[in-house]
Amino acid sequence: MSRLFSSFRLGALELPNRIVIAPMCQYSAEEGHATDWHLIHWGDLALSGAGMLIIEATAVTAEGRISRSDLGLWSDAQAESLARMLAPARRWSAIPVAIQLAHAGRKASSRVPWEGGAQLPLEEGGWVAVAPSPLPHAPGELPPQELDAAGLSRVREAFAAAARRAVDCGLQAIELHMAHGYLLHEFLSPLSNQRTDAYGGSLENRMRFPLEVFRAVRDAVPEHIPVGVRISATDWVEGGWDLEQSIAFAQAIEPLGCAYIHVSSGGLSPQQKIPVAPGYQVPFAAAIRRAVTHMPVIAVGLITEPQQAEAILAEEKADLVALARTMVWDPRWPWHAAAALGATVKAPPQYWRCQPQQHRGVFGEVKIGQR
Repeated sequence: MSRLFSSFRLGALELPNRIVIAPMCQYSAEEGHATDWHLIHWGDLALSGAGMLIIEATAVTAEGRISRSDLGLWSDAQAESLARMLAPARRWSAIPVAIQLAHAGRKASSRVPWEGGAQLPLEEGGWVAVAPSPLPHAPGELPPQELDAAGLSRVREAFAAAARRAVDCGLQAIELHMAHGYLLHEFLSPLSNQRTDAYGGSLENRMRFPLEVFRAVRDAVPEHIPVGVRISATDWVEGGWDLEQSIAFAQAIEPLGCAYIHVSSGGLSPQQKIPVAPGYQVPFAAAIRRAVTHMPVIAVGLITEPQQAEAILAEEKADLVALARTMVWDPRWPWHAAAALGATVKAPPQYWRCQPQQHRGVFGEVKIGQR
């Protein structure tokens, strides 16, 4: 039996298989509202046969957007548009859908990637970002404003409020974005956090605010809603956040009821030097999995081949695997993986007749009539 196509439980949520569609920013929202692009994008991914779909990084405040085109969930009106655009996918697919809640921190106020991704100047509609310390992400950028006590409280509550809206939209799990150089990662890393109060300095202090945000979200939603986190296991910069600190963080958040930890890397500094290769982040996931008691671990990062994904799980380096760009390139990757591994995958009956003769049975025992 294929491990990749075995079911898995995240708390009360059962996934039909262990393939997770990782969050992918689309930069296609209007004032934080989901648009018909999202309807098309989510609908396509919902029919993929994956075990869970995680909606892209969704800002919990207006200032916390990476760009002006980011999806948002800081208002009830945004929640209504998100639910409306997600409804067709929910009608035609049973795939569990989660959402990643995020705050961009000092990486906010940026152009969309296809316009270069650089910081957007104030005179062109940009805004002053907020961060743990007034340190810009890159040389020449406008320094962010350091969050004071009132600002920290406001961000905590914004995460909790967005989580409540997500549940009201019918989303089934929540992922907190603590990776890729955004706000919560900025608190963790000594490269971006140079505070001298209770939220900076020691590892315990740097972990304090991300852990507070997790508690606020966990307390804000019903117990049956899994709340997980995505982290960068290393900054790939000497003197920055690293695997040892990531393990300490995983061990600190697990007892708080964290449903899973999704292990990525990088994004904090332009000085990063990443040795990109197939599965290059999997060793981080494996190390964290060995260090935690029972918290599920998701591996991600250039996992592109069915046999590669199967081996990661069979060798117990992770409990689930996540794919992002690979799923955009091949939205039926789970179908093809099931065919390659001799497994079965759920597909909508409208598509049953598409099975190639050599892969009959990949959709299970289905009956197809002809006229």
